[in-house]
Amino acid sequence: MLRLTEIRLPLDHPADELRNAILKRLGIAAAALQGFTIFRRGYDARKRNAIVLVYTVDAEVENEGALLKKNIPHVAIAPDMSYRYVAQAPQGLSERPVVIGTGPCGIFAGLLLAQMGCRPIILERGKEVRERTRDTWGLWRKGKLDPESNVQFGEGGAGTFSDGKLHSQIKDPKFYGRKVLTEFVKAGAPEEIMYVSKPHIGTFRLVGMVEEMRHEMERLGAEIRFQSRVEDIEIDGGKVRGVVLANGERIATSHVVLAVGHSARDTFEMLHKRGVYMEAKPFSIGFRIEHPQSVIDRARLGPNAGNPVLGAADYKLVHHAGNGRSVYSFCMCPGGTVVAATSEAGRVVTNGMSQYSRNERNANSGIVVGITPDDYPGDVLAGVEFQRKWEARAFELGGRSYHAPAQRVGDFLAGRSSTHLGEVLPSYTPGVTPTDLSTALPDYAIAAIREALPAFDKQIKGFAMDDAVLTGVETRTSSPVRIRRGEDFQSINTRGLYPAGEGAGYAGGILSAAVDGIEVAEAVALAITAQQVTQAT
Repeated sequence: MLRLTEIRLPLDHPADELRNAILKRLGIAAAALQGFTIFRRGYDARKRNAIVLVYTVDAEVENEGALLKKNIPHVAIAPDMSYRYVAQAPQGLSERPVVIGTGPCGIFAGLLLAQMGCRPIILERGKEVRERTRDTWGLWRKGKLDPESNVQFGEGGAGTFSDGKLHSQIKDPKFYGRKVLTEFVKAGAPEEIMYVSKPHIGTFRLVGMVEEMRHEMERLGAEIRFQSRVEDIEIDGGKVRGVVLANGERIATSHVVLAVGHSARDTFEMLHKRGVYMEAKPFSIGFRIEHPQSVIDRARLGPNAGNPVLGAADYKLVHHAGNGRSVYSFCMCPGGTVVAATSEAGRVVTNGMSQYSRNERNANSGIVVGITPDDYPGDVLAGVEFQRKWEARAFELGGRSYHAPAQRVGDFLAGRSSTHLGEVLPSYTPGVTPTDLSTALPDYAIAAIREALPAFDKQIKGFAMDDAVLTGVETRTSSPVRIRRGEDFQSINTRGLYPAGEGAGYAGGILSAAVDGIEVAEAVALAITAQQVTQAT
């Protein structure tokens, strides 16, 4: 199989033009091309009036070796991306591994362990995905929060209520990302996620996929328990011995995958008390910003705005402010909504979400400021308290009803309170309260965002439009702690504990968390099989 890169074709090219481009690139007759698949399709919009599609394809041809000898530019051997299991659990496995959490990391850790015959027990503090969805809508529509079943907690993890983005900048030499996409397609995702450059799924489709993956794990011998919050992890002599649930039940195990997500604050506290080594890490805080999607489409795509091949336009922005802070767009959701994402009473947290169609009227994105542990001195959990402080302030500014504080960009830049909103209707539910956001974040963050918005307007005309809406606050960009692990993926001071995914500080998004789950599952499977062999001898 040959891989051809940088095949550039017009946006409206006919279907057979890609095949013709392959033949031309390789200099072969049509009969010599036995078949091809699209590995990646993106687009180059640097010239808005002449946007082109950019393809990478894998082609099966006659006389492959002879073609390689010609050293044709942008043609090489296609890598082998097939997944191979690193271990297979022996029959009569004496002990089952435990996976805590059913976000992307926990799901893939559980799925891979099940596929390797390890029959994992998977524990989730929240509810199964459809019940959880009803509880989440309870907050959005009625202002009623369930602390154990919400945007952060429950089957599918925080990524279920997001744009469902499946791209990442992680290094992936073993093509684990391909394994993730393949399993998603098997579970019902559209096949286009295998090749579009910025694949996404959307919440409605994710719900069905999560259910299908759960059924597959159970078919393979996994046991999945909902409303099963882990209260404690038993550690003796620096080794995991078991987990204790909130109902008092103890599950004996010496292998625990900790995939709890970035909002499991009580779990972080428990681990800290238990002496598991962790450290404070940088994260970011800010607001959500909303514009009409049409404004972003025109600015990014020009006369091609609205083209169905391109879909709703996105953006990625960075500004280095004069006070030394970096401001950047985070989790941009084209044609989406701003959602209530708190998991604790008396606090307001925002996030963004899109459906697969991305056809809502507004575009939204986090506009966030990078911070470090120097900004919240204290013990390892000081970042959690820092987040709580600003989430509680947002709750207060919003009127103490889970309404979010909001402000027109024009008023924010002018330093005056908003008394009303303009033509951009905020999408956040239960609702917003127009106010002054200048006290919703630290002064340095407010100053940096005020400087960044006009700078972003130079890149995307209309970005700093007066009626664009800022909604506060965005604090859960990533985990405020990192639970350190070694090359074997185990905690550096607690054998048998495998910190994984976003909550442990090793991922940032659905794809990277899922890949981390695969890597950790492999480490656990290898350790279990080695332990079984040792016991047998």
